[in-house]
Amino acid sequence: MALSRGLRCCQRVFSWIPVLIITSVVLWSYYAYVFELCLFIYLLVFHVCFVMFCWTYWKAIFTPPFQLSYSDKQRYEMEERPDAQKQILVEIAKKLPIFTRAQSGAIRFCDRCQVLKPDRCHHCSVCETCVLKMDHHCPWVNNCVGFSNYKFFLLFLSYSMVYCVFIAATVFQYFFKYWSGELPNRPAKFHVLFLMFVALMFFVSLIFLFGYHCWLVAKNRSTLEAFSAPVFLNGPDRNGFNVGIRRNLQQVFGEDRRLWFIPVFTSQGNGHYFPLKDRSSESRNLLLSNENMWEESDECSDEGSFGESLWFGQPNDCFQSL
Repeated sequence: MALSRGLRCCQRVFSWIPVLIITSVVLWSYYAYVFELCLFIYLLVFHVCFVMFCWTYWKAIFTPPFQLSYSDKQRYEMEERPDAQKQILVEIAKKLPIFTRAQSGAIRFCDRCQVLKPDRCHHCSVCETCVLKMDHHCPWVNNCVGFSNYKFFLLFLSYSMVYCVFIAATVFQYFFKYWSGELPNRPAKFHVLFLMFVALMFFVSLIFLFGYHCWLVAKNRSTLEAFSAPVFLNGPDRNGFNVGIRRNLQQVFGEDRRLWFIPVFTSQGNGHYFPLKDRSSESRNLLLSNENMWEESDECSDEGSFGESLWFGQPNDCFQSL
């Protein structure tokens, strides 16, 4: 047990290394640009880009992923009567309109957190919790990208690109002059050459990642859903949550376009419910249309990836939707 805790502690410490790398590079770029080059004419725009980059990066790192309430889990664990446990399960499902299923057709349930999963919710093995509308776990922000910080993550990518483009564009003339020997060798030469190289390298890598996430937003998909289509009552459908580009954008950035480019939370909803492409299926939840469809089973089905199953921690208390 002590060894396991030690390894987990080391894992948490090492998980901050990518963040420290990014932070070090950005702080160095600030020093090189402001103190070595001293391009006064560009400093105002540079600081605006720098502040927006740092602001969005901070929000992406330190905005905790929205987690599920564990009050219902505690109620279930304290209840010993099977009928009462079954009723608690139905009440939870009524509060969380559930339209997606596991690959087997069963209700998605996290056997680690012991909670029902709302649509688009997944368990992160790194954060050790279920994350609403989980997109992926990003080591560069040492955080899960999900419902609460997806807007901040997109803004972080966009302002990172702006930061890189601005540096490359304003440093290029000095890069060319130093390279051609028009300017004498000074300590600033190293900073100019390295600034140009780092800015272009990061920009090329960011533009592909940013373009991919723009496509995901336009389709209203998460990275997980792009690789594995969510399963609805009628089967898998990658476009199940696609309600049109305008509404897809509003779900992430909100309706007030003046706040789209500011790192404040404006995403629509609470992360538990998302409009469906098939509007007719929103008017009913077949899962709850007949409580008699919940019946006990002698065996618990395990879905495999994401640790999803139907059991609530007790081998004989399993429920399955037919």
